[in-house]
Amino acid sequence: MKKTILAVAFMAVAMVSCQDKTKDKIEDARKAVGDEVEQKMDTVSQKVETAIDSTQSKTGKLLEKGAENMDKAANKLKEAAKN
Repeated sequence: MKKTILAVAFMAVAMVSCQDKTKDKIEDARKAVGDEVEQKMDTVSQKVETAIDSTQSKTGKLLEKGAENMDKAANKLKEAAKN
């Protein structure tokens, strides 16, 4: 009877010990995944900001060219009206 009780007690201790190790591993894995997701989000955020800056720069250049072309056309119209 004592052996049975000791065996059950030993198994209970072993199970609790394994549960603690499993919980630690799960916590470590959760932290690792959280860190990785955060890094990916930072990378995506930087890429999006770069794309937005590039698009704004290109749009600004196109608007400047459009304004120059409008000025040229206006000057041509003025010259044509004088003649």
